[in-house]
Amino acid sequence: MKRIMLLIATNLAIVLVLGIVSTLTGANRFFTSGGLDFGRLLFFALIMGFGGAFISLWLSKTIAKWSTGARVVESPANSTEFWLLETVGRFAQKAGLPMPEVAIYEGEPNAFATGASRNSSLVAVSTGLLQSMTRAEAEAVLAHEVAHIANGDMVTLTLIQGVVNTFVIFLARVVGWFVDSALRKGGDEQSGPGIAYTITVVICDIAFGILASIIVMYFSRAREFRADAGAAQLMGTPRPMVAALRRLGGMEAGDLPQNVATAGINARPGWLDLFSSHPPIARRIEALEHAG
Repeated sequence: MKRIMLLIATNLAIVLVLGIVSTLTGANRFFTSGGLDFGRLLFFALIMGFGGAFISLWLSKTIAKWSTGARVVESPANSTEFWLLETVGRFAQKAGLPMPEVAIYEGEPNAFATGASRNSSLVAVSTGLLQSMTRAEAEAVLAHEVAHIANGDMVTLTLIQGVVNTFVIFLARVVGWFVDSALRKGGDEQSGPGIAYTITVVICDIAFGILASIIVMYFSRAREFRADAGAAQLMGTPRPMVAALRRLGGMEAGDLPQNVATAGINARPGWLDLFSSHPPIARRIEALEHAG
């Protein structure tokens, strides 16, 4: 419930901020006496599409800590925390990265990386994963998360999300305007949209949004293969990553907040796999074994 309320509150705040920005800039006034102003509509779509994606990225570390209850390890209190800091630091140095923040959270086996940039990142691992894996397997998971950071996956997926968001917002309103115009009575000279516009936009937002999610999840799955390969490179062999994936294949994946779920090590299968952020574990193992 805490995660759901936080997600709703964050999204409402983002929409409010972007709504204020679009009002102040006049971007939301894309209906004119002459019809639809496509240039202003595109500007509005860019603000809402990229603005929402980048604000979410900027807040990703804070939201991830709040929603999972993750505790940042600054001064190790035991041998596990010392090993965790040393391992992440070693992989980060090997990947040419500054030291990420390292955190532990209570939960089922999983881990994730997030942050607005390579220079401001977080690697978090669950207690369930630390307790259920060998050190070599857990190292492979940490290497996978560091590889996500080194590949710039968070920023890349944010850009992709911004592009598809922009197209969804723009196309939904264009289709809505055409439908509304076609259904107006011949003597109706109103320049503003009617009820047909509103209904069409809602339907198109949902339909195009589903297609956009399929596109984003496709790229998310592709980057998981790259992160697996990156982990194998950081460790010098794919065997620990293969062992970690086999171990994860027999476990129930822990839930992650929506904004970091695509950067986790494991995820629940999606409907028809089209909406899954991660490829099937068997395919990931096969790719590593073929590469090795």
